[in-house]
Amino acid sequence: MTTTTHDVIHVRGARQNSLKDIDVDVPKQQLVVVTGVSGSGKSSLVFDTIAAESARQLNETFSAFAQGRLPSYAHPDVDLLENLSAVIVVDQQRLSGGPRSTVGTISDIGARLRLLFSRIGEPVAGYSNAYSFNDPAGMCPNCQGLGVAASVVESELVDDDRSLNEGAITFPKFNPGTWLWKAYAKSGFFDPDMKIRDYTSEQRELFLYAPAGEHTPPAGMDAVGTAYEGLVTRFNRIYLQREPDSFKGAQREAFERIVSRGPCPECHGSRLAAPARASLISGKSIADLSAMQISDLAEHVAKIDGDAVAPLVANLRVHLERMMTLGLGYLSLDRATSTLSGGEAQRIKMVRHLGSALADMLYVFDEPTVGLHPRDVAALGQMLLALRDRGNTVLVVEHDPDIMAIADHIIDLGPGAGSSGGQIVYQGDYEGLTQADTPTGHGLREHRRATRTRREPDGWISIDAATTNNLQDVSTRIPRGVMTAVTGVAGSGKSSLILGNLPAAEPDAIVIDQRPIRGSRRSNPATYTGLLNLIRDMFAKTTGAPAGLFTPNSTGGCPACEGNGVIYTDLAFMEGVITRCEVCEGRRFTPQAQEHQVAGKNIADVFEMSVTDAIDYFTQPAIGLKLSRLHDVGLDYLTLGQTLTSLSGGERQRLKLATELGTPGRTIVLDEPTTGLHIADISRLNGLLDRLIDAGSTLIVIEHNLDIIAAADWIIDIGPGAGHDGGQVVYEGTPDQMITDGGTHTAEHLRAQAKH
Repeated sequence: MTTTTHDVIHVRGARQNSLKDIDVDVPKQQLVVVTGVSGSGKSSLVFDTIAAESARQLNETFSAFAQGRLPSYAHPDVDLLENLSAVIVVDQQRLSGGPRSTVGTISDIGARLRLLFSRIGEPVAGYSNAYSFNDPAGMCPNCQGLGVAASVVESELVDDDRSLNEGAITFPKFNPGTWLWKAYAKSGFFDPDMKIRDYTSEQRELFLYAPAGEHTPPAGMDAVGTAYEGLVTRFNRIYLQREPDSFKGAQREAFERIVSRGPCPECHGSRLAAPARASLISGKSIADLSAMQISDLAEHVAKIDGDAVAPLVANLRVHLERMMTLGLGYLSLDRATSTLSGGEAQRIKMVRHLGSALADMLYVFDEPTVGLHPRDVAALGQMLLALRDRGNTVLVVEHDPDIMAIADHIIDLGPGAGSSGGQIVYQGDYEGLTQADTPTGHGLREHRRATRTRREPDGWISIDAATTNNLQDVSTRIPRGVMTAVTGVAGSGKSSLILGNLPAAEPDAIVIDQRPIRGSRRSNPATYTGLLNLIRDMFAKTTGAPAGLFTPNSTGGCPACEGNGVIYTDLAFMEGVITRCEVCEGRRFTPQAQEHQVAGKNIADVFEMSVTDAIDYFTQPAIGLKLSRLHDVGLDYLTLGQTLTSLSGGERQRLKLATELGTPGRTIVLDEPTTGLHIADISRLNGLLDRLIDAGSTLIVIEHNLDIIAAADWIIDIGPGAGHDGGQVVYEGTPDQMITDGGTHTAEHLRAQAKH
């Protein structure tokens, strides 16, 4: 077939982030995989250039009012983009939607189920909205459709061993001296110096539970201009229904301690009103079906017959089958989306698009294999090909060789990361990539399964009779002083076993995961690791200038942008805009701060240094030690001043790991540390894990990557399947034993890898 100019997306002069003025043609209606080491520019090309410009131009076709409710995209730094299709980005961003969002609502399977019940449920509760916990017609009136009821833990709100003057009310809003504290301490009803435990039963009832307005404080008392009401009564009215995220710092910690959440006693957590719960199909309510594991739900739906609903049942079955094909059969429709991992969220988004009749779209995926066992990667690949075969362009950022192998076209960026990357180092098919002189090509050719002597444990951590989530009374032992890989298909119970039960068995264990790092948009690798304090003090000592001059958050920060380097502009009903500060030209610091130099560099230059450059620049041992830890975890390419919000989940995890390298000898849990890691960097990670063990640490790694599993000293394999088909230990022993006689999904793939 002759290729015309409209069969490719033309990218010319792309300079976004680290891209070095690159030109590339992306073939349309093909599966195109973009590869390269972490930080090489993959996301800059795919997400920040191609996808961002497609979305920006599409959004500009809407009215200003509509644009205000759509994400805002800046012009990418590129000379020319031609032949773009409308983009659909399927990323790993956690699914939002608040406490009412579930797998059923986000996948639209719940809507089909509601329609089914409104047609053949007995007795019928009403139209489909009568089966919705998001509609007043269907929601439980007691919990407003949330399924949980909040209550105050009295012993946490009030310290009986203190008086009001001593701060007996533990929620910070009621601290001594505050307006709300005066409502009790100055009410005249209580001696503010009396311990709460010494109150009479009548006083305690008045203090905690009095309804508003029933009791008038004695004349002349400071009643703070409000009707008296009991502490618990007031707390329930003002705070009980608020989300923990609405509080910050100490208030949030106190709120989470004081407020207990449990299943709503009226609807038993189903969220639904009584009529919806009473309506049945084949003896099951919609709440029963929503609580089922999707694989079981598919079997149940297949038995529903009736000509009137046959098309609806068939459509429902197709959607459930797609969920199972993508390895999500262990989820239930009533599972809150806030509890899903990034990989699970991305695969659910994929299910929504697989049934679309749209063609000639541009689908962009961000490492869709994250969180998937090797068993399920092939099925995911077939889904990507199915999207392509409907006439779409599928653009995938990916490190998994199995996805590269099915690609029509591969674009490899590099050769390195950060300033050493940003170039196209290979374009072509998979066969050509395996021969290419690039880090990806070398990684594919390497026989990465090193033969090694297994280390012997120096003790054991016992977990007994674990029943968290789907665990079926699991008892196991984790060896100390070595590396244990916890394996199994997605949803088998790995995280439930380790994250749910290890803290009780090993209270000092530290978990290093991929969740966002708490901090403001000022936070960066230098502040997070403590480097900034050392650098600031070094500059101050060398130059004789005040230390505050070398901190963007203090006197050295540009006053126009408050040391951020960018200006955040609120445009009211339209999306806010981020622009480079024109006063400091994005450098964060005042001219006075930049006048002071150490070894030819000022503080703004240091913030713009990569970790690699900083290692060459700094001679101070304490600074060098922290930088070497960032190097050891593969973050050489990050700049010291890069905002933490711009880091991927894998980068965040490796940054957390870098801070832990200074305290060896602990028990450390790593949750899928290979996420976002290039195949060429796996051996480097293994070397780092070896060093931690040599320094006396115990490592527990929840992982799907076969190279990490093969390098472990011990394996605990959970399965055999997912959900209620998992939750058992199906293998315990060394990788060598697993390869020889293991009969699990993990053993099968480990054996296959060993033969290559």
